[in-house]
Amino acid sequence: MADSAVRQTAALTGTRERSSARTYQVRTYGCQMNVHDSERLAGLLEAAGYRKAADGSDADIVVFNTCAVRENADNKLYGNLSHLAPRKNADPDMQIAVGGCLAQKDRDAVLKRAPWVDVVFGTHNIGSLPALLDRARHNRVAQVEIVEALEEFPSALPAVRESAYAAWVSVSVGCNNTCTFCIVPALRGKEVDRRPGDVLAEVTSLVDQGVLEITLLGQNVNAYGVSFADPDQPRDRGAFAKLLRACGRIDGLERVRFTSPHPAEFTDDVIEAMAETPNVCPTLHMPLQSGSDRILKAMRRSYRAERYLGIIDRVRAAIPHAAITTDLIVGFPGETEEDFQATLDVVERARFASAFTFQYSKRPGTPAAELDEQVPKHVVAERYQRLIDLQERISLEENTALIGSTVELLVATGEGRKDAATARMSGRARDGRLVHFHPDGLPIRPGDVVTTTITGAAPHHLIADSAIAAHRRTRAGDAHAAGVGPRTGVGLGMPGIGAPTEPQMSTGCSR
Repeated sequence: MADSAVRQTAALTGTRERSSARTYQVRTYGCQMNVHDSERLAGLLEAAGYRKAADGSDADIVVFNTCAVRENADNKLYGNLSHLAPRKNADPDMQIAVGGCLAQKDRDAVLKRAPWVDVVFGTHNIGSLPALLDRARHNRVAQVEIVEALEEFPSALPAVRESAYAAWVSVSVGCNNTCTFCIVPALRGKEVDRRPGDVLAEVTSLVDQGVLEITLLGQNVNAYGVSFADPDQPRDRGAFAKLLRACGRIDGLERVRFTSPHPAEFTDDVIEAMAETPNVCPTLHMPLQSGSDRILKAMRRSYRAERYLGIIDRVRAAIPHAAITTDLIVGFPGETEEDFQATLDVVERARFASAFTFQYSKRPGTPAAELDEQVPKHVVAERYQRLIDLQERISLEENTALIGSTVELLVATGEGRKDAATARMSGRARDGRLVHFHPDGLPIRPGDVVTTTITGAAPHHLIADSAIAAHRRTRAGDAHAAGVGPRTGVGLGMPGIGAPTEPQMSTGCSR
C-alpha cells in the first residue's frame, strides 16, 4: 500500500501510523523509590523493543507509576487518566498502564473509575509489565495483576538510568515498622535486604560506566542487615556501616549518600563509618516527623525527641559541617498547640539545613485515619505556615554562614529555574546543598566537577558568582553530552524468591 493510502486509512480509522518500534512514556509520582522503579520500567520496556517517546510527542504507551502517600494522589492520577481518555478513544491501539502504590492499594477500583486503562500492576510485579501489555493488546481486554509478595529483587530487572553522573541503588525493599500515618508497609511488604555483594556489584557496574555519585536507598536504610533474602546470610546489625566502608573502597566512586535512615535504628558504628569514609558525603536526611513525644508515641515512632537530638549531636561532633535535613508532619490527629510548640522547639535546636514539611494527610487503611481528634484544616494550615517560616529563617541563616567558603560541585541539570535568565548553571555541593554558579565562560557540562566560592545565599540555594577555581571534565560529563546513560540490572546475580514464575518477555517483579 502506498504511503498516502496508509495515512488515509489511519485517518479514517482514528489510528496513527506507527514506526517499527512502539514508543513509551513513564510518568512518576512520589518518592525516590518510585523514581528508581520508573528507571526499571523504562529498562523493561526498552528490553522488550519499545523506545522512549521524544519530549512533547504522544507516546504509544503511557505508564503511570503512582504514589499512595498523599491525600491528593487519587485525584492527580484520575485527572491525568481523564485527559488521556480522548486519545484512547481516537486511537484504540494506544495503551495506558497504571502501577505503583496506588495501583497496589486500589486494585480493581482503577478500572471502575477509568475503564479505558489497559493494564494495572502492583509494587511487587513491575517485571510483568511488557507481558501484560502484550496480553491486553492481543486479547483486547484489560489486564490486572497484583501479587502480594516479592518474588525477585527489583534490582535484577534491567534499568535505564536517567542520570549519567548520579544513580540510585536499592539495598532493601519493604518496611518492618508500623507507623500509624503510613500505608507504605502494607503496599511494599516486609523488609528484605539484598546481599552486600550484590549491592556492591551494582555500584561497581555504575562506576565503571562513569557514575560519580550513588545514593543507597531503603525504606529504613540503616536497618539493613536484619533480614537478608539469602537464608545462608546471617543477620548482621552492623551490615550498613560495613556497606558504607566497602563503598569507600570502590575506585572512581566520588560521592556516597543514603536515604532514609530511621532514628530508632541509628547506631554509632554508622556515624563512625560516615566520618571515616572519605567518599561518604557530609549530609544526613533523617525524618523527625514531630518534636512532641506524645505525638511520636501516637505515630508509633520508636524514639523520642531527646534521642533524635542526641544522634544529631553525635553526627556533628564527628562531622562538624554535616548538613542535616528532615521530614516533618503538621496536624497529626490529637496534636495540640503544646505538641506543635515542641516541634518548633526541636527544629530550633536541630538547626536543619532544610526540611520537607507536610500537612497531615488522612489515608484510608492507616490506623491514624481512624483516630479521634482530627485537627481542623485551618488550624493545620496556620501551624504549617509557622513551621515553614521558622525553617526558612534557619535555612537562610545556615546558608548565609557559608558565604566566602569554597565548595566542590557536581554539576547537575534541571535543578535551577533561573538558569536561562542569569546564565548560571547548577550543581550540588558535597553536603547536598544546591548551588547556582556562573560558568565563567568555561565549557562546563552536567557531570563535570567544579570548585568555586559562595557569594550569596537564599533559604533554598546558594549563589557562586565568583571565578571558577577548578574545572574537571569527567567521563560522566562525556556520557551526558553524548546522551548516554548507564544501564544495570542484568547479570548481577540477584537471588530469586519463591517458586519460579511462568516465563515472560521479561523476568522478575518489584517491591
